[in-house]
Amino acid sequence: MFVNVSDKKEFLLWLVNNVSFSQREVLWILNYLINHEAILNNVHFVEQSNKTVRGLKVTSRELEEEPIKLFLSGKEFSDTDQIFHEIRMNWKEALYVECAFDGSWQNSQYLSILEDNPYARWNEQVSEEVVETINNFFAHEEKQAKMDLLYSQIDLALEDNNYEAFLELSDELNHLKNS
Repeated sequence: MFVNVSDKKEFLLWLVNNVSFSQREVLWILNYLINHEAILNNVHFVEQSNKTVRGLKVTSRELEEEPIKLFLSGKEFSDTDQIFHEIRMNWKEALYVECAFDGSWQNSQYLSILEDNPYARWNEQVSEEVVETINNFFAHEEKQAKMDLLYSQIDLALEDNNYEAFLELSDELNHLKNS
């Protein structure tokens, strides 16, 4: 999925103006991203940035976690100077940013720029039980839709006094109900 740089910039501006962080350096780094479109072009907003090869997680004051963390090939860094220099020096590389703040899943601006994490896809984390439940639901809905269609076709056959179509459709309906 391609997300416009202007949409990313707009979200980051909203984040800087509406979310508080326990370290002012977090705001400096976010403002640096806002002001450098070349870097922002390689920024991808994802969940689970810790599973990426180059991830950054910024956390609001309310969530009581480290305010900023950089993940590089399985290693963690929280020194803001080190994080800034990593972003500045490797600006051509993809940076996967996770923003943790209260109500993030209710924020339409955040959801509009959120991408699937290529290192931790959401559908690879769904349990077999959930997949089976969803498949059963869709199978039931498909069967119900077929039955509704048959009922309407039976009604039409009755209106047209088409006895053969009525019998054929009724048999098909009964067969579907018993399966």
